[in-house]
Amino acid sequence: MRKLFAIALSVAMLLTMCAVPALAEGDRITATGVGQGIDGDVVVQVEADATTIYDVQVLEQNETPGLGSVAAEQLPGKIVEANSIAIDGISGATVTSDAIKDAIRQALSENGIDPAPFEIAQSAADAGEMTAETIDCDVVIVGAGGAGLTAAVRANQEGAKVLVLEKMPFAGGNSLKASGGMNCAGTKFQEAAGITDSGVQEFIEDTMNGGHQLNDLALVTTMAENSAEAVEWLESIGAPLPKVAATGGTTHKYLHSPEDGSPVGAYLVAKLSEEAEKQGIEVMLNTTATEILMDNGAAVGVKAEDDKHDYTINAKAVILATGGFGANFPLMCKYNPSLKNAVTTNHPGATGDGIGMAMAVGAATVDMDQIQLHPTVYQATSMLVSEKMRSLGSILVNQEGKRFTNDLATRDAVSAAELEQTGGYAYIVFDQNLVDNNKSAKEYIEKGMAVTGDTYEALAEAMGVPVDAFVETMNTWNEAVATGEDKEFGRNNGMDADLSTAPFYAIQIAPGIHHTMGGIKIDTDTEVIDTEGNVIPGLFAAGETTGGVHGGNRIGGNAVCDFVVFGRIAGANAAAYAGAEALAPAA
Repeated sequence: MRKLFAIALSVAMLLTMCAVPALAEGDRITATGVGQGIDGDVVVQVEADATTIYDVQVLEQNETPGLGSVAAEQLPGKIVEANSIAIDGISGATVTSDAIKDAIRQALSENGIDPAPFEIAQSAADAGEMTAETIDCDVVIVGAGGAGLTAAVRANQEGAKVLVLEKMPFAGGNSLKASGGMNCAGTKFQEAAGITDSGVQEFIEDTMNGGHQLNDLALVTTMAENSAEAVEWLESIGAPLPKVAATGGTTHKYLHSPEDGSPVGAYLVAKLSEEAEKQGIEVMLNTTATEILMDNGAAVGVKAEDDKHDYTINAKAVILATGGFGANFPLMCKYNPSLKNAVTTNHPGATGDGIGMAMAVGAATVDMDQIQLHPTVYQATSMLVSEKMRSLGSILVNQEGKRFTNDLATRDAVSAAELEQTGGYAYIVFDQNLVDNNKSAKEYIEKGMAVTGDTYEALAEAMGVPVDAFVETMNTWNEAVATGEDKEFGRNNGMDADLSTAPFYAIQIAPGIHHTMGGIKIDTDTEVIDTEGNVIPGLFAAGETTGGVHGGNRIGGNAVCDFVVFGRIAGANAAAYAGAEALAPAA
């Protein structure tokens, strides 16, 4: 039998080889191939002969905008320039990069060209030598995530000449992954909705309680007091957040999101990027800052590099907005060894570079051991399932088909409860009514993350949980929504609609590393503080690269408020410092 199989295999291989004759030297083809991306097929057209790749075009792709789509935009040109498939993929878009390369291999091999010669990496000699270059500006910002872009726009509005450096091939960082909204207090949108019990003081108290009172109260107060004006400012640049809801860990409605239900992170990054481009702010992608330049104890610029240049950036003020370290497992495990085998929702560039550079010039850090797990992470792709899903009415169910906790408790509490369940995972359950009112839910279904059923019984079978227990769970929950009282677990928000509209859906989720609360120590003016408790002149920081705002646990929606509020403060104050003026007001 084995001999017959071997003969059949040999014949099949021979027929395949004969079906695609090798091309004559110099013959050029234009052909298409298909690779598997995260969100479906990636169709690529390649023009090549046996020795040269002349052109590569991505004809079809459905990859995530700002992440996988960047690979589709940037990688083809790099492959043509290197005349090689054996080049680094686009950082943060590995799956899409591999799909493009696989499609090229298929197109070549199925049309008579051996792809092997293109699997040889470009030599160091071919890459060329590094060129030294000096650039002068008023304010250099390291990091083009939410905080960096906000700071850039605000500093430019104050008249500063701004330069932004970003090591990744795209702007946005972890901000692109924010899918819920922005917590704010005392806004006109709350007033219009008749929300009168979600003011600044309540916001401060909820944030401090959520962070287990480890937060820096002065920073939390600054964030809350400036949040309404931050929302007004976003609206002024074309990024309104008019919809208001509650979020996990609070009893109040602070969460502001786009009118059409779009994920807030990608929405704000796009709007901020558009504004930065409109203002003529230069953003240098694929450019890694490596060192803060100091003179007489003050920050006066940075060293940076890309694949062809060594840069010296001379600046009058430096803003660090490099994000956290949720993708740096050695650093996280230094503080919590149990995280070694965890998944992370962080983008691959979240390695804590800014924290390291700041420490190298004497900056203090705070709360570095406070690392947050998010309870609803789709483990297969490490994709975050938004907390807004629960804010709009979804529930968590375990493998026994039962609820097991207050679904909208703080993230650390819900994560801990999940880890105690059979298998350490749970399901987030929702209905068609929620899908119709939330773009993210539609996206999860389109990505194949959800199982579905036209009845509770059918969904239970699709989930593999006991049918009777699950049906009872759903009926009990719907009764709780009808009466406004969750007698089982005391949930008191996200109960505006029950889960009775078929079809029904469930996504299997488990906790994943989401946010690093610790980082560079700053004051309320976003000035970096050294280990002696003194300000480091000319050095500012904002966003997840800083510590103190969130304490021992971050409330969902507070990261966006953090980066907008403190990004604005950093931009205004760095511009003022660069102009040798008094610090601008925190607003």
